[in-house]
Amino acid sequence: MENLGRILSEHPFLQGMTDSQLDLLVGCASNVVFKEGEFIIREGKPADSFYFIRHGLVQIETHIPHKGPLVIRTRHQGEVLGWSWLVPPYRWHFDARAIEQTRAIAMDGKCLREKCETDHALGYEIMKRFSRIIAERLEATRLQLMDVYGNSARY
Repeated sequence: MENLGRILSEHPFLQGMTDSQLDLLVGCASNVVFKEGEFIIREGKPADSFYFIRHGLVQIETHIPHKGPLVIRTRHQGEVLGWSWLVPPYRWHFDARAIEQTRAIAMDGKCLREKCETDHALGYEIMKRFSRIIAERLEATRLQLMDVYGNSARY
């Protein structure tokens, strides 16, 4: 049996958190495995968790009517999958599918939100870390749009 506390403490997203903060996180964590092709997240469904990817590869995609899925991003070992659990109304905006067997730590979003409400230092630390992820992903989206539309956009 693997020690979730040790695994969480080694994940890049959680580097530098205190032992007491990590202990709180363990109470919301569980090991999960997704088979190749299995959906982890479905657009429009409740966003009640997020994932620390340990091994494997996950595609984030959206469905384009009459065309099928469009891959937006790929997530791999050491990355975080999902932040919609943090923002009401807690619904997923994309699909995420394992493109190879993927092992992750699932974090119960409701459990973690409750712990953050009780322990404001933990809440602030989680918000700082997720804010950085959200900003990075918005910047990546901006760059993707620039690539798609090139110089044709006029202001």
